[in-house]
Amino acid sequence: MKYSMFIGRWQPWHKGHRWLIDQRLNENKNVLICVRDMETDKNNPYTPQEVKANVEKELNDLILSQRVKVIIIPDIESVNYGRGVGYNIIEHFPPQNIKEISATKIREKQKK
Repeated sequence: MKYSMFIGRWQPWHKGHRWLIDQRLNENKNVLICVRDMETDKNNPYTPQEVKANVEKELNDLILSQRVKVIIIPDIESVNYGRGVGYNIIEHFPPQNIKEISATKIREKQKK
């Protein structure tokens, strides 16, 4: 089974993230969400395990139907590929209302 892979911090999961993965789910593609294994800090207040659990909670129905998988991967500095590797690299352009979503602002509200 093939998956469309998304790599991110997901700190925290929000409707902009959901919009992003829906772009592939709506094309009847499966999605692999990769959580970067990063140290916690001001911009990354949740551990990778907490992030994974949060995403799995939000997408439980899709995980149960095997449309989505969530894994933790080592932190990365780049994504690289050679020619003819058998997969595409696709950039998605969100509408303005999704583009404006800020995880930083969400984290600030959560602190209050």
